[in-house]
Amino acid sequence: MTKVGFIGLGCEKNTVNTEQMIAACRARGYQITGDAEEAQVVVINTCGFIESAKSEALETIFEVARLKEEGRIRKIIAAGCLVQRYREEIAAEIPEVDGFLGVGSFQRIADAVERVLAGERVEWYDEREKLQLEGERVLTRPVETAYLKIADGCNNRCAYCCIPAIRGPYRSRRMEKIVAEAEELVERGCRELILIAQDTAEYGRDLYGARRLPELLRALLKIEDLRWLRLLYLYPDKISEELTALFAAEEKLIPYIEMPIQHAAGSVLRRMNRPGDEKTLMERIRSLRAAIPGVVLRTTLIVGFPGETEEEFETLCRFVREARFDKLGVFCYSREEGTPAGSMPGQIPEEVKERRRDVLETIQADIVEEKQQALVGRTLTVLAEGYDRIAACWYGRSYMEAPDIDGKIFFTGSGSIKAGDFVEVTIESTLDFDLIGRIEE
Repeated sequence: MTKVGFIGLGCEKNTVNTEQMIAACRARGYQITGDAEEAQVVVINTCGFIESAKSEALETIFEVARLKEEGRIRKIIAAGCLVQRYREEIAAEIPEVDGFLGVGSFQRIADAVERVLAGERVEWYDEREKLQLEGERVLTRPVETAYLKIADGCNNRCAYCCIPAIRGPYRSRRMEKIVAEAEELVERGCRELILIAQDTAEYGRDLYGARRLPELLRALLKIEDLRWLRLLYLYPDKISEELTALFAAEEKLIPYIEMPIQHAAGSVLRRMNRPGDEKTLMERIRSLRAAIPGVVLRTTLIVGFPGETEEEFETLCRFVREARFDKLGVFCYSREEGTPAGSMPGQIPEEVKERRRDVLETIQADIVEEKQQALVGRTLTVLAEGYDRIAACWYGRSYMEAPDIDGKIFFTGSGSIKAGDFVEVTIESTLDFDLIGRIEE
């Protein structure tokens, strides 16, 4: 039986596409392996968002190509965002790869495997708008938590971002299809669903003529055995009063809001083609904290955007000190060809970007330390994820931590525990961005 191996790179939205490709190959009768060296065909689902992601994707392709040169695998297929973004160059520049699938061709992966094994070289770039958003998935992470993609593509035109050019316009999935997949995931043992899209609050406008995220949430919250429903990628200007009220009223809709703001200086945000400024963003933060008890706010920031002055950077620093985000990620601006920002004057030297990133991370580290210390002595409901045999303790997350991007809670305790259980953990100490505790006896 032909074995097919998969390597998924990039964001969790890409992970869902990888899981769909795995399911399609399994349905065709191929055996799936997690070890590339055991496979006859290796499929690499790439990311091409920023320079570091492109470098990782190319390094992975060349590593797998070495396995092919050594005769340990037969064929390589590259798929996803990097392939879509550089479709004119990539096939010529990487002859070791036998097949290329753009983001509109994920559903044809089983056919691509068959073709390359037959000796053909595949280069398929179907229309992105016709990409089938539905499909079976083989989960690649523990079943207790699952990502649920509600839309693909993006209609925003942020000056630094190439996602609309790669993934195409925003396309919502039909509500009944999302709910059906959610019900299936919960039946399989999922206790935490995480809704994702490039712009989650925009859900439904293209299909229904208006944003329908609150209605979708109400339908999902009716799923009996679902314990937590988490949302990522909520643009601050699109968090409506109706959505805020849902966060405050619905216990299953956990009060964790990830809203990427990217900057606080209005002049920088205008150059980024994003709304808001320091004042309006602070008003939004205060209103969310006043309306939603215990809300956790997470954001991402970009430093070193073209033309960013020291004064604009100081505005951002002042904003971070005042906003006191619970979670915050800082990224150096990545100059991407084909984006408006890529050709803007005033490109910032890398060493300046890195210095500014370090300054912001230091400010945030002090804030996080204070917030972590304030949790000592509190008892938190924790979703157990696994057991660390080296540390001899369990680990998991409370509602305050999203998987893969936030810290964890490590805890000890007697009794029988398994992944997916919810346990009550009393926090005893902190360790950087993690918490240490024990189960109440």
